[in-house]
Amino acid sequence: MRVRIAQEAARIIAEEGIDDYLLAKRKAAQHLGSPDTRHMPRNIEIEDALADYQRLFQSASQPQRLEQLRRAALSSMRFFERFHPRLVGSVLSGTATEYSEITLHVFADTVEELSFFLMDHKIPFDIEQQRFRFERDNQVELPVYCFMAGKDRLELVVFPLAGRREAPRSPLDGRPMARAGVAAVEALLSDITGVTVP
Repeated sequence: MRVRIAQEAARIIAEEGIDDYLLAKRKAAQHLGSPDTRHMPRNIEIEDALADYQRLFQSASQPQRLEQLRRAALSSMRFFERFHPRLVGSVLSGTATEYSEITLHVFADTVEELSFFLMDHKIPFDIEQQRFRFERDNQVELPVYCFMAGKDRLELVVFPLAGRREAPRSPLDGRPMARAGVAAVEALLSDITGVTVP
């Protein structure tokens, strides 16, 4: 049952655009007639099942979408260079779906710096709050700037400058979240295309 729920949750994420793993698990268990099961998979199991699903059923479309998102991410990272951007999430890990947003961690002395930068460039944005867990279960709520960059939704999570030294814990496995700078994203794109990214 645990494996079946992970596989169905992966299908839901890939096909229906749900990016909340807990919600996907609950929907999957309900679809399989076991809403009260205690055999819920861990998030990392769903991530693995999602990668398998994409290899099996989206082998033509998903790599193209991933490359498109990574190119858009790289362009955004260059634009926000002064804020030391780092790519995180499914666009970095390679499990991005058709519905995925681009998430960057950015760093500033004050949140207002980013607000003024966006306003100076006439970019309309919304601000949300998101909770992150750090070492010793220390939880911090951080502002997330959300806006459209062309066809893609971009989310900028604003950390203090000191936040570059310690990544928050990943909701997938509880380890420090993987982050990639401009050079690493350029290398990812070069690996896909076989040519150096301009």
